[in-house]
Amino acid sequence: MKIQKLSAVVALATIGYSAQAFAQSSVTLYGLIDAGINFTSNVQTARPASGPQGNHQYSFQDGATGGIRGSRWGIRGVEDLGGGLKAVFVLENGFSIGNGALAQGGAEFGRQAFVGLQSSYGTLTLGRQYDSVVDYTQLFQSGAQWAGYMGAHAGDVDNALNTRRINNAVKFASNDYSGLRFGGLYSFGGVPGSVSRNQVWSLGGGYTHGPFGLGMAYLNARNPNLGFYGSNPNNGTTAASNNLGSLGSATTPESNPIYAGYASASTLQIISAAGSYQIGSATLGLTYSNVQFRGLGSTSGPNPLGYTGNARFNNVEVNGRYQLTPAWLAGIAYIYTNASGAENRSGALYHQLQAGSDYFLSKRTDVYFIVVYQHASGTDSLGQPAVAYLTGQTPSASNHQLALRIGITHRF
Repeated sequence: MKIQKLSAVVALATIGYSAQAFAQSSVTLYGLIDAGINFTSNVQTARPASGPQGNHQYSFQDGATGGIRGSRWGIRGVEDLGGGLKAVFVLENGFSIGNGALAQGGAEFGRQAFVGLQSSYGTLTLGRQYDSVVDYTQLFQSGAQWAGYMGAHAGDVDNALNTRRINNAVKFASNDYSGLRFGGLYSFGGVPGSVSRNQVWSLGGGYTHGPFGLGMAYLNARNPNLGFYGSNPNNGTTAASNNLGSLGSATTPESNPIYAGYASASTLQIISAAGSYQIGSATLGLTYSNVQFRGLGSTSGPNPLGYTGNARFNNVEVNGRYQLTPAWLAGIAYIYTNASGAENRSGALYHQLQAGSDYFLSKRTDVYFIVVYQHASGTDSLGQPAVAYLTGQTPSASNHQLALRIGITHRF
């Protein structure tokens, strides 16, 4: 009888210990769906000898191409290892709500996929991750707040709206020290005999205190046509397959005329700084980024125009957001982009004005409206008269383009 009682006690203790162990670990399934209807003017349909042809377009679009947020589902987990140390992981998939297709070039977990350790100092992770520009300056842009992907700086040339993720990356993100955060990322190029080829690294930091916020970041990508713009699984080694250097033809419009011609750069460098200040229900923001395609004419990608030297982009954004009620906000922003360089054979100006409104029906569901207008002038990276190009849309057939969207987002 004593043996039976002892066995029962041991069994109960074991069950209790197991329950405690499971309580220290958690796995969460989460997701977001963003869908809406877009109107886009002057959509380029072909480029005959007399110039491109354009038509207005009405379309159903997923959030990743025209909305505020890309549709996704993911799994995140944490396990308490004791002594203040935790194991963490995230697997996040992007998809199109219109046809169910995988986003990010068909990657199963194309948005994020990483595992690591979290301590009292910060978090160290390994995998496919966001760079420091996204981590520390994105939140100050209108595109990240209410304007969506169409509201990115010209063609998202500074990647602030996260068009590209970084593969094979080791990343550190500090904890919050009285409003101060900092971190960095390094991606291995993986080329035998050349440590720096195709590598990507970035550093950044941010500070918030009361109504004031500030963020700064730097990114450097070697052979960007492959290591940075070719980061999705179905991207090949040519710029035409990764939306960087598709020069177009009589029947195929350019994929990104703003910087497609700079596919041969040996190095991509991005410097970004942003800040905001809140006054009552209003928040004013200012962002700046300098993007350089350095060493044009390298073996990174095609160079049909024979560019050498460097090409530069300076982006300035002024934005404002007003909280009309706790559930309803409205915003407006102006973006100026100056492109120059490439032996002064190309140079363009892009002026972009956008406004939007977002109303939350509940904590999980909101409806929104966005309008974006862009005007281009000068000569673009492809050596042609600059055309307007709103991120996620088809380039315009002329120097201006207007896009409107009505959408809905639901979180789960």
